[in-house]
Amino acid sequence: YTPAQRDDILKRAGASSNAYTTDDRTVYHEVFSKEDLDAVMKLEGDRFQHLKYEEAAYKTETRAVLGEYNKNSASPGSKLYEKLRETAFGTHTYTHTTMGFIKDIEDMPNQYQYSLEFYKRYYRPEYTTIVIAGDVTHQQALDLVKKNFGAWQRGNYVPQIPKEPDQTAPRTAHVDWATPTLPYIVIGFRAPAYSDTEKDKAALDLLAQIAFGDNSDLSQKLVLKEQKVDFIGPNFDDQVDPELFSIFSRIKDQKDVDYVRDQILATFERYKKELIPQDKLNATRSRLRYSVALSFDSSEAIANGLAPYIALRRTPDTVNKLFALYDQVTPEDIRAAAQRYFIDNRRTIVTLSTKANTTASKGGEQ
Repeated sequence: YTPAQRDDILKRAGASSNAYTTDDRTVYHEVFSKEDLDAVMKLEGDRFQHLKYEEAAYKTETRAVLGEYNKNSASPGSKLYEKLRETAFGTHTYTHTTMGFIKDIEDMPNQYQYSLEFYKRYYRPEYTTIVIAGDVTHQQALDLVKKNFGAWQRGNYVPQIPKEPDQTAPRTAHVDWATPTLPYIVIGFRAPAYSDTEKDKAALDLLAQIAFGDNSDLSQKLVLKEQKVDFIGPNFDDQVDPELFSIFSRIKDQKDVDYVRDQILATFERYKKELIPQDKLNATRSRLRYSVALSFDSSEAIANGLAPYIALRRTPDTVNKLFALYDQVTPEDIRAAAQRYFIDNRRTIVTLSTKANTTASKGGEQ
């Protein structure tokens, strides 16, 4: 199909079509009526097996990527996250964000041949899972997949992702921001990859909400009572490889940056010593379970919600296994995980502030 033919088919179907990419996956998603399933499956079968594009069109898209990078770079939060990844990782590909380093993005117009090789390597059945959610039976879905994707040949490329070596000392970095902004801080610890069999990731998922969520003691103190920050919260994504357990915050006054940092670090230390009350743990996992279940309120929401998990384990069963694991986590498991991961040699702290407001941080280590 040509781009014009594809657009016409989707337009006549009244379909919405888009895609997104993260560190570990690319997801293409479309929403349409069940009567157009056959046509859309034929369209996607063609795209994933026979895609062709001219160099000029490719170069146009690379300029769009550069534009998006520049837009993101205008956000202090995005630049803070980019610096965190660059500082915390040095070998693994997680050292850059999904968009990549600016030097690579600027060189992207010269990488047309590599883009074709990338497509040849990764757009293969062994790296692809098709999710169909809606008013369609399993057999109908299977028949359409066999019809439109059945001749797809496996490839032979296996990526060699370098393992990140152990961190041997705490790391810090600072970003000078050219225009006025409130100061930011992020504190991240090297933490485990996604697992639906080992407890550590599940334990830290629960701790993230208890220790750093909106209802946590720390958030209530810094946001509501003392009003020193306008937000604070955790970020701990489900990743293929070991990821960062990070706490982000934006502080209202530069003079309070060190105080906020110390409060966050004290909270990490607290849960290395204290056991979480059983009733609080039970309430947290119940809230987590029902919030996820209630989010699956449409075919589109079901597909979008399952896609990240399916990309990790290639089966929706991993969701049930994960929530069964949450039910097994004890207060002792959470404390043990905190003791194992929240140590100085796994820590990275990055701050951001307007250059004129930059101050020394804890002995000048920045």
